[in-house]
Amino acid sequence: MQIAVIGAGLAGLACAEQLRDSGHAPILFEKSRGVGGRMSTRRVEIDHGQVGFDHGAQYMTVRDPGFVRLVQSWQAAGLAAPWPAAGDEAWVGVPGMNAPARAMADRFDVRRGQRVTALEAWPDGWHLRLADEQETAGPFAAAIVAVPAEQAGPLLAAIAPDWSALALATRSSPCWTVMAAFAARLPVETDVIKKRGPIGWAARNSAKPGRSGPEAWVIQADADWSAANLEMTPEQAQDRLLGIFAETMGLDLPQTLSLSAHRWRYAKSGTAERGTAERGTAARTALWDPDRRLGVCGDWLLGPRVESAFLSGTGLAAMIPAQAG
Repeated sequence: MQIAVIGAGLAGLACAEQLRDSGHAPILFEKSRGVGGRMSTRRVEIDHGQVGFDHGAQYMTVRDPGFVRLVQSWQAAGLAAPWPAAGDEAWVGVPGMNAPARAMADRFDVRRGQRVTALEAWPDGWHLRLADEQETAGPFAAAIVAVPAEQAGPLLAAIAPDWSALALATRSSPCWTVMAAFAARLPVETDVIKKRGPIGWAARNSAKPGRSGPEAWVIQADADWSAANLEMTPEQAQDRLLGIFAETMGLDLPQTLSLSAHRWRYAKSGTAERGTAERGTAARTALWDPDRRLGVCGDWLLGPRVESAFLSGTGLAAMIPAQAG
């Protein structure tokens, strides 16, 4: 079957890999220019060269046997490494958190910059209506929605209202993230700082495995501060949050070589309530309607971890019958 996968984060990519191995032909539609969703890395050119910031997920835990095997394959390919500073189970992508997702995406037809605004069931299959496009993409024998809950809800409203309600009831927490590169090393002994006032997380990004370049920090506000200041401009957020960081740590910050902020409206996913999805199969990991060949996967069905996205994507693919050889 030719299958449309909406979203090229880890859930969509993991689902696509399993579907391809089962004989199907997935095509991914991603609204952004990059892939990986919250496994994001931003690279900035400065006078000293290029500096990278993992401004989304900071690391991933690796526990499930299937995910262990995948991450081990990434490690063998030089795409992942353990990061002890964040914990015994913490791993990061190399040279950035998005590296594994980019490698996965290279094996597929990924339509970047394609925002899907509606899913429509036509007699010949599923059609995708795209923003700024008069024609639809399709037909597809099956359709999979692999985006954050807040985006899945509106897409599913007209075609699966019960699933839509489940998604809309599963709220994500926001996060303001500051990315700062400095001309000198900060006098901070540890590479990871957790839960210091409004600072939910701060890390010396340049100390992660496989990184190079100047002293670089990622500073993330906690959910309460981010929600209270969600409509700030990026310039306001970067100045306020960097000031809070300096005050909290008692630092006289050196010259900044690069400074920017990113607002994640849907940073940390919620966890869907069990037993509230009535259509099709409500498995622990994903949703699948075999009659209409419609599926949903994402970390929000399991919990806010990179590994949850993988489990949901592969779990959904396992519900879809393999293509007969």
